[in-house]
Amino acid sequence: MNEDINIDDFRNAGKMAARIREESKKLIMPGESILDIAETIEKMIYDEGGRPAFPVNVSLNSIAAHYTPESNTKELLGEEDVVKIDIGVDIHGGIGDTAYTIDLSEKNKSLVQASEEALNSAIEFIKPGAKIGDIGGVIEERIKSFGFKPVSNLTGHKITTGLLHSGIDVPNVKTTDPYEVQEGEIYAIEPFASTGSGFVSDLDQVEIFSLYSLSPVKMRQSRQILNHIIGEYELLPFSERWLNKKFPSRLSVSAALKELLREQVIRAYPVLKDSGDGLVSQAEHTILVLSDGVEILTK
Repeated sequence: MNEDINIDDFRNAGKMAARIREESKKLIMPGESILDIAETIEKMIYDEGGRPAFPVNVSLNSIAAHYTPESNTKELLGEEDVVKIDIGVDIHGGIGDTAYTIDLSEKNKSLVQASEEALNSAIEFIKPGAKIGDIGGVIEERIKSFGFKPVSNLTGHKITTGLLHSGIDVPNVKTTDPYEVQEGEIYAIEPFASTGSGFVSDLDQVEIFSLYSLSPVKMRQSRQILNHIIGEYELLPFSERWLNKKFPSRLSVSAALKELLREQVIRAYPVLKDSGDGLVSQAEHTILVLSDGVEILTK
C-alpha cells in the first residue's frame, strides 16, 4: 500500500466520520436492533461517497471491541446497556476513525466521561516529540482520577494511507516506549475505561477479519472469496456478515473463512471482553500531529 499521505483525503474522511458519528447517536435507543444500527451507519457511509474502513462495531457492556453484529442476530439494545459505537470511514485511502459511548441507563455517566476526558487530555498533551509511553501515562492518570481502570491491553494506533494499524500503538497506560510522535503523523487515540479488571480477553466469537498474506488455497469458493477480499477491502478489516451478502451460501462462506485462516491468508480479530466482567466505555478521535499540537480530523 502507498504510505504517502494525501491529507485532504484524511480530512474529508474525518469530517464524514464526524458527521455520521453525530447523526448515528439518534439510533441508540432501547429496543433498537444492533444489526440495523450497524447496517444503517454503514449505509450512511456509502451514501455519502465513502466506504467503511472496518465493520461498524456495536460493543455492549463488558464487550470492549471487535464486535460487529452477525448476519442473523436478533439482539436488541436494552435499557441498561452501555453502548460503544466505533466508526471508520475510508476515502481514497484516507481514514477517519472515531468512537463514542452512550449509557442508556444514565447510571454510568462518570464512566463515559472518564474515557472522553482522557481523550481530551491526551489530545492536549500531544505535539511533536511527545513520547508514546507518556501519552499513555496521561490517559491512565485521567481515567484513574475518575476511579476507573484504563484498559491496559487496548491501544490507539498510527494510521497511514489505506492501513488502519500501521505499526505504532498508543497505549492507554504509562509505558517506557520511547518513540516520539512526529509532525505529519496521523493517529487514532482511543481510551477505554473499565469498572472491572482493565484487561480484555479474547472470546471464541470472531466476526471481523483482514487480509494477512497471499498463499495458495484449494477450494474454489475460497479462491473466489479471496479475490473479492483483495478487490473490495484490500488491507482493511471486513466481516463475515459482509461476505454473506455477496456470497449467499453461508455454509460456503464459513468453510472458506476456515480455510483462509488455516492457511494464514487472513487474520482474525476475536471479540474482546473485560476479563473482570466490568463495564467498558470508549472515546476516540483521529488526529494529525502539527508543529505545535494536533488537528482533530474527526471533530
